[in-house]
Amino acid sequence: MRHLRVGVAILTMGNRPAELQALLDSVAKQDLQPAHVVVIGNGSPLPPLPHGALGVELTDNLGVSGGRNVALDELRKLGDLDLVVDLDDDGLLISNDVFSRLAELHSSEPTLGIVSFRIADERGRTQRRHVPRLRVGDPAHGGLVTTFLGGGHSLSVPMLDRIGSWPEEFFYAHEETDLAWRALDDGWDIRYAPELVLQHPYTSPTRHAVYHRMVARNRVWLAKRHLPAVLVPVYLGVWALLTALRTRSLPGLRAWAAGFTEGVRTPCGRRRPMRWRTVWRMTRLGRPPVI
Repeated sequence: MRHLRVGVAILTMGNRPAELQALLDSVAKQDLQPAHVVVIGNGSPLPPLPHGALGVELTDNLGVSGGRNVALDELRKLGDLDLVVDLDDDGLLISNDVFSRLAELHSSEPTLGIVSFRIADERGRTQRRHVPRLRVGDPAHGGLVTTFLGGGHSLSVPMLDRIGSWPEEFFYAHEETDLAWRALDDGWDIRYAPELVLQHPYTSPTRHAVYHRMVARNRVWLAKRHLPAVLVPVYLGVWALLTALRTRSLPGLRAWAAGFTEGVRTPCGRRRPMRWRTVWRMTRLGRPPVI
């Protein structure tokens, strides 16, 4: 069996040079060497990169989606690839066989479009929000899921050729869910593989000032782009209720409401509702697209 060709994409804003260098060192130690490594300076200059890594400095910050699309374009220019691996610039591959195990997974499952890594801190702990299941259970238990983690994952290039790339309108938040829903609707599988670990420092999801607004706006856009019409108010109603119950700060609720309104009023790209058989498939996998 031939090894699949792997391309690595890393976004950075230039504020983690030591962590980026450690990540690149861990990439270089993989027993299956990547065909190409692309590092995107997302609106920032790049530090010196190791030999063989291509650096691209963008004048403006294009967000997660836009930056990753630039990386995809650059990887395609460099040559034929089978897999693209996206890694957070402050992550670390603690095992040297991650890429070879990824290649084996994708080779053995022709319909496998996305593999989600397990995110764990220095003590091996995985936060609840880093397990891509509604019922979290044991973070070390893998299987088929309906979404994936942006910090560490692989994407099948044949899948991307069919469903398209990242939704640039989203900038940040829920871009993985948008890609996942399109993949599922096209018949691809998403697997959570906890044996593939990206070590990552503990972080809070609300560390960015625009978090509440972007999360609310993009969730409305998700519904408008992908859900059958009858499910749109159900999905948004459920999330409005959950947000009201979970959010403890009044400024956070105000920002969320502003983002929700923005999502309703603004265009979000082409609408292509998923098929009802995809809704049923997601329901059987444990997460119907209403929550």
